[in-house]
Amino acid sequence: MTNTLYDALIAPHAKSDATFLTLDDGRTLSFADFTCRVAQLAHVLHDAGVLAGDRVLVQAPKLLDTIALYGAAVQTGAVYLPLNTAYTQSELAYFIEDAGPKVVVCDASSQAEVASICADATTILTLDAKGQGTLSKQADAKSKTFETVPRGPEDLAALLYTSGTTGRSKGAMLSHKNLLSNAQSLTDLWQISADDRLIHALPIFHTHGLFVAMNTSLLAGAQVRFMTAFDIDMIIAELPQSTMLMGVPTFYTRLLGDARLTRDLVANMRLFVSGSAPLLAETHTAFEDRTGHRILERYGMTETNMITSNPFDGDRIAGTVGYALPGTEVEVTDNGTPVAAGEIGMIEVRGDNVFQGYWQMPEKTAEELRDTGFFITGDLGVKSEDGRISIVGREKDLIISGGYNIYPKEIEDVINDIDGVLESAVFGVPHPDFGESVLASVVLENTDVTADAIAAQVEPKLARFKHPRRYMITDALPRNTMGKVQKNVLRAENTD
Repeated sequence: MTNTLYDALIAPHAKSDATFLTLDDGRTLSFADFTCRVAQLAHVLHDAGVLAGDRVLVQAPKLLDTIALYGAAVQTGAVYLPLNTAYTQSELAYFIEDAGPKVVVCDASSQAEVASICADATTILTLDAKGQGTLSKQADAKSKTFETVPRGPEDLAALLYTSGTTGRSKGAMLSHKNLLSNAQSLTDLWQISADDRLIHALPIFHTHGLFVAMNTSLLAGAQVRFMTAFDIDMIIAELPQSTMLMGVPTFYTRLLGDARLTRDLVANMRLFVSGSAPLLAETHTAFEDRTGHRILERYGMTETNMITSNPFDGDRIAGTVGYALPGTEVEVTDNGTPVAAGEIGMIEVRGDNVFQGYWQMPEKTAEELRDTGFFITGDLGVKSEDGRISIVGREKDLIISGGYNIYPKEIEDVINDIDGVLESAVFGVPHPDFGESVLASVVLENTDVTADAIAAQVEPKLARFKHPRRYMITDALPRNTMGKVQKNVLRAENTD
């Protein structure tokens, strides 16, 4: 039998001496070296008792072994579960309890905290930047070959959590077919090949950095300049010998703020991709004026991988996210019925890229995944006569800041639990660098409570990227005749 994802992404490179990864310290790793490291890590997972379908939860720094661990999870038939490294202990505890991982891999510095919230049957392994973590040490002594565990197209390959505006976080179940079909569509559409060299400065705990960037590079045999984090000086240094950059809008606004970004600097580049947050039209225009390159914007979600893309050859229009990917159907609907071109409706998507449902949440799955196979995205959009999609709003009040999804309800719940707070409304406003920033409007029942006191109590309970940039104390929240808080009014009043 075969292993759908491993056989397509990793197995073909087993004997390739071509360079795959270049690291921050100058070390390079060939595709064959990477395949061997994946096998060594697979042995560690196997020795920890990981079987097909078991979850491997990872909250660790962006390192060579972190990305190789993804391959190892696939090779052992496990389900890879990456988590944002900024999540707090209380947030992590929920994911561990809900997913029931066989193995948890964490930063060596947080081992004690993680151990305090894991079940006795869970194996904890560590990673650190110096390669001294228990995962790396154990892998160093293992065989460089591993008998790949068979997995089919419908078997789960990954579990990615995506918070909702109400209720608890949901684990999106992604199959081998979901991930591979999307990688194939993007690789073909963006003409990614072994001649490419990608600058990878994205995190690898979400769809963009992990599945879009790494899966397409592996599928095409492209080189990757693997950066542990976004660093403007490193990016500038790598542009002349690279061909692609995948980033969030913040990358491009910061590049535009550096005088070293010129047409000559990017003469070798062929593709700049932006996603994970809306890209302002002014950023499109400024980048094209400075470099001669038109940024390619695309649209996707955790549950669907990528849905649409502006064309590689053709007009990349600012404010639109392009056309449905090959093999993917996109409809703009009114309660499931397609609306006319130019009319606003709910974006729904169907295709091999659409997830299998929410982990242990059949009722929520039934609410958002129709019997017809269409997934209700929660995003409002418009489809042009020729099929081009534009996003006009987000029904669920999702805030996207610096490429991270932020859900107001989660923050509001924390604020509302503070003594002296009556209620709150969290919303996003445009930000030239991060796409959006988070603001909170708060109504007090105790006038002695201050904005600083609220911020101090929120800080340890939520990841930093979720912290409101400003807390505004108000007498009342604006509401409509039905009593619903009008966040559109708050946005209009507080747009900076």
